[in-house]
Amino acid sequence: MEILYLLIPLSLVLVGVIIWFFLWAVRSGQFDDLEGPAHQILMDDDRPVIGQAENTVDETREKPPAKPE
Repeated sequence: MEILYLLIPLSLVLVGVIIWFFLWAVRSGQFDDLEGPAHQILMDDDRPVIGQAENTVDETREKPPAKPE
């Protein structure tokens, strides 16, 4: 029975810390966009890399054989 004098205040402090942490997370924007990062991984990134020459991509492809004349 005497342990309740320790456990009840300890549990109230723990609940208070959990509520404070949850409110901090809400105020800092942790729950603003829940679906964006999940969909972002599925989207292709088709933007070219800055500074990459356009002909660099063509050099990696196999060139077609020359036509006999």
